[in-house]
Amino acid sequence: MILEQERQILLVFPHPDDEAFSCAGSVRLYANMGVPVTYACLTLGEMGRNLGNPPFATRESLPEIRRAELKAAVEAMGIKDLRMMGLRDKTVEFEDDEKMVKMVSDLIEELNPSLIFTFFPGFAVHPDHEATARAVVEAVRRMPKEQRPKIWGVAFANDTVEKMGEATINVDVSTVKLDKLKALQAHASQTAWMMAETTKRVEEGQPMSESWLNVEKFYLIQHEDEIDQSINSASL
Repeated sequence: MILEQERQILLVFPHPDDEAFSCAGSVRLYANMGVPVTYACLTLGEMGRNLGNPPFATRESLPEIRRAELKAAVEAMGIKDLRMMGLRDKTVEFEDDEKMVKMVSDLIEELNPSLIFTFFPGFAVHPDHEATARAVVEAVRRMPKEQRPKIWGVAFANDTVEKMGEATINVDVSTVKLDKLKALQAHASQTAWMMAETTKRVEEGQPMSESWLNVEKFYLIQHEDEIDQSINSASL
């Protein structure tokens, strides 16, 4: 699809690297168009599983490593406004619902975005992903219909296509594929193993698709019935 000019874009994801895997290419395209982008990253991913073998980090040092990685990733994506919201990894699901909704509502009121990237409730796998998505959708649902920004939801549960059909938005990001790779590589503490495995497979001559690097897929959550449907999906 051809991207339209947006007034302001807001990303709301719980962990560093969520943005790189889900929408780095699309955001880079928008940044190249001169659209201002704000990223609200809820945690520093301090409970990330990968500490290295042998370990390159401890639980005490990992947050600062991931903070630096996040800054490098958003630079690769062209994001000028990074907000680190200070919640704790793997506890977002336990935050008070109204606190979460207010946090998102405050961002929307300040920034007046026309487009929000986040996860799609019910199809985001991780509990922190789901809690984040629910808060974004509820914050938008409470707005007057004519003032609501569009929401592009990232869904990657195994039954996504079965239950929701194919993604409604497909963005060709092949022209900024190298920027997306830089964003992924910036999160080296969590993605180095994946990059090494990918390189090994290519060197061994194994066929592999680059579609995940060239196309980013989203589901639109915009109208009243779609918002209600997404909230109901989260409880399936």
